Amino acid sequence: MSRSITPANRQATLELISDYSLEMTARDVPELIEAKDSIPAGTKINVTFLGTEDLEMRVDAAKVVRALGFVPVPHISARRLASRAQLEEFLSRLQAVGATEHVFVVGGDPATPEGPYQDSYGVIRTGLLRDYGVKEVSIAGYPEGHPDIPQDVLWQALDDKSLALSQQGLTATILTQFTFDTSPVLAWINAVRERDIDSAIRVGTPGPAGIRRLLGFARRFGIGANAMIVKKYGFSLTNLMGTAGPDTFVTDLSALLAAEPSSGPVGLHFYTFGGLKASSEWAGRFTALAEETAR
Repeated sequence: MSRSITPANRQATLELISDYSLEMTARDVPELIEAKDSIPAGTKINVTFLGTEDLEMRVDAAKVVRALGFVPVPHISARRLASRAQLEEFLSRLQAVGATEHVFVVGGDPATPEGPYQDSYGVIRTGLLRDYGVKEVSIAGYPEGHPDIPQDVLWQALDDKSLALSQQGLTATILTQFTFDTSPVLAWINAVRERDIDSAIRVGTPGPAGIRRLLGFARRFGIGANAMIVKKYGFSLTNLMGTAGPDTFVTDLSALLAAEPSSGPVGLHFYTFGGLKASSEWAGRFTALAEETAR
């Protein structure tokens, strides 16, 4: 571990790391089965909605997640849906395998929508989610902004989605894009709370992974990764051959949250660029260290 957990922030560290969530693709089922013993029962596992995967793969992955004792959180990519009927088919198939209580509704990557939904708000406004047993909806948050969406549009979308979910009696959770830097995360959390949004927030950060791989994903998603930021995270741009983990990020964020009692419920979501097992095993070691510090 690259940064020690101090007695002053040990409780905040345990609160942040407990009940973390993970992310997988539909193709990662064999890897999930291999990693299952290192993942706590009841862990939320998001199942992505990629253009290279079909309905059968997504539903089967969600079914396996549930069968292994975890909580599936299927992604619904609004701009990849060709029609309302396709949305209903997906929800119906997920409901049949007991995987609709928790979903993540996101806009998605296509520059041009493949059907009637321009964004995740469009899916939420249909009112269909609750009809198929959805109880909690995760929506996206962007502490460092979005490369293609103006900041004021992002904030309005967060307000609109939060209100719409509340009016439908659905619980909202805000799941952020991954980041290497705690400073914009804390500032963004404070801004969310100032808008009277009290939803739980899951801060996205990469699990342990190769440095080149991390930087590749950062470039793809428009994440800040200059020399100063990555040094704060715990690696250097001059040495790209090794791996990096979120030790420093999690410890520093815990300390910042401990000093901000108004930050509300905040947890972690691991983007498993280095694999499900690497992320879950890291989380187990880090939790044990925090618990040892607390004794």
